[in-house]
Amino acid sequence: MSIKAEEISALIKQQLANYQDELTVEETGTVTYVGDGVARAHGLDNAMAGELVEFSNGVYGMAQNLESNDVGIVILGDYSNIREGDIVKRTGRIMEVPVGEAMIGRVVNALGQPIDGLGEIKTDKTRPVEVKAPGVMQRKSVFEPLQTGIKAIDALVPIGRGQRELIIGDRKTGKTSLAIDAILNQKDQNMIVIYVAIGQKDSTVRTQVETLRKLGALDYTIVVTAGPSEPAPMLFIAPYAGAAIGEEFMYNGKHVLIVYDDLSKQATAYRELSLILRRPPGREAYPGDVFYLHSRLLERAAKLSDELGGGSMTALPFIETQAGDVSAYIPTNVISITDGQIFLDADSFYSGVRPAIDAGTSVSRVGGDAQIKAMKKVAGTLRLDLASYHELESFAQFGSDLDAATQAKLARGRRTVEVLKQPLHKPMPVEHQVLVLYALTHGFIDDVAVDDIQRFQDELIEAVSASHQVLFDEILETKNLPAEDKMDAAIKEFKETFRASDAK
Repeated sequence: MSIKAEEISALIKQQLANYQDELTVEETGTVTYVGDGVARAHGLDNAMAGELVEFSNGVYGMAQNLESNDVGIVILGDYSNIREGDIVKRTGRIMEVPVGEAMIGRVVNALGQPIDGLGEIKTDKTRPVEVKAPGVMQRKSVFEPLQTGIKAIDALVPIGRGQRELIIGDRKTGKTSLAIDAILNQKDQNMIVIYVAIGQKDSTVRTQVETLRKLGALDYTIVVTAGPSEPAPMLFIAPYAGAAIGEEFMYNGKHVLIVYDDLSKQATAYRELSLILRRPPGREAYPGDVFYLHSRLLERAAKLSDELGGGSMTALPFIETQAGDVSAYIPTNVISITDGQIFLDADSFYSGVRPAIDAGTSVSRVGGDAQIKAMKKVAGTLRLDLASYHELESFAQFGSDLDAATQAKLARGRRTVEVLKQPLHKPMPVEHQVLVLYALTHGFIDDVAVDDIQRFQDELIEAVSASHQVLFDEILETKNLPAEDKMDAAIKEFKETFRASDAK
C-alpha cells in the first residue's frame, strides 16, 4: 500500500493546525517534617494563608504557618503515608467545601465528603471555609423567634433567628439532648439545620443521626462530623466547614440553625496543632489567638438585612465546663463572644430536673424581642418566681414554722419547676406552651398535686385541642394572647373533668 507525498504533507499540516502548546507551571515544595497531623514544606514561597496543597499520595493539606524558611501545613486526612522528601504542590485554591441543597439529609466529614454510604453528593457549588463575617450595615436586629419547643428556653431565655446563644455545662448534663430537641422542633418551621459534631464518638453520632432519621428531622438537617480518631486538623476545620455550608443558605434568603457540639474540643485540637506548629503557648498552653479561633466563627451567625435577602444563621455553640467552672479560659472567651448563655446545672440534672436549666445564671441578650407577645405575657414573672422559690427553698430547710404566704410561694415554685420539666424528644409547639404557662401563672395548677402536673398539662392540651382549637389558632395567627375570659373558661371546663377523673 503506497501513500502519496501530498497525503503525508496534508496530514502534517492538519497536525500542525491542531497543535496547541500548553505550558503548565506548578509550584512544588519538599516535605521536611511530618508527624501528628502536621507537615512542614520547603519551597512553597508563594503559598497563601489557608491555601489547599496536595501531597504526592493525593492527601490534601492546608497552609497554616507562612514562615521565612518553610510553610507549616495541617494535613486533612491520613498522614501515615506521607514521608520526608515527598513532593507537595500548590493548588492555588483557598480551602473550600461543597455546598448546596444536595447536602441536606447527608452526613459528611470536615471536608464535605459523604460518609453515610449513600453515594456522592451531586453539587458543583463550593464556598471557602473561612470568610469575613457580615458587617454591621449588612445586618438587621434580631426580631423573629426561633422556637426550640423547650418550655424553659422559650419562656426564660428565648432565642431569636440570627442570635448566638451559648449552651454551657458539665459533661453529661443534657447539652446534646437540648440541641436534638431544638432540631426536632424545626419541622415545618422553614429552617435548615446543620449539626456539627466535633470530637464526638462515632457511635454517639450514629445514634443521634438515627434519632433524627426516625423522627423525620433528617429531611432538613445536614450532619458534619469529625470524630476523636481523626487528626486534630479535621476537628479544627469542622465548625468552619459547617458555617460555610450554612452561609450558602443564609445568603439565599433562608433560615439556618447551626449547632457546634462542642467548641471545647475544637479549642483542644487547635491547641494541639498550634503547639506542633511551634506557635508560642500562653495561658493553659493555648496559643494567643484562641479567642480569634471562636470569634471569627461565631461572628458569621447573623440576621441579614433585607437588601441581602433577610436570611439568618442562628448559632448554638456548646462549651463543656469542669465542675461548673465558667471562669476558665475557654468558657469566659465564648461567653464574651455570644449573645447570652444557657447554663445547665449538674446538681439539678442529677436530682431529676430535666432540662436542667439554671434560671439564675442563664440569660438571653435578645430577650423579649425573640418572643411572641402571648409568650411574653405569660412568662413575664416566671424568672422571679423561680428565683424567689430557690431562695426560700434553701431557707425553709432550716425551719418548719412557715407562714401561709411563704408556703404558698414554695408550693407555686415546686409546681413551676415541675411544669418546666420536659421528656426527651418531645418538643412542645409554642401555642401549647402558652396555654400551660397561662394555667400556671394564673393559679389554675395551684391545687393540682405535684405528681399529677405532667398528666394535667398533657390532658389539658388534648382537651383544648378537641373543643377549643380556636384558641390555639388565635395564638398562632395574631401572636397575641386570646381574651382572658375565653382562656379561663376553657381551663375551668377541663378542670371539672380532670377533677372528676381524679375522684374515680
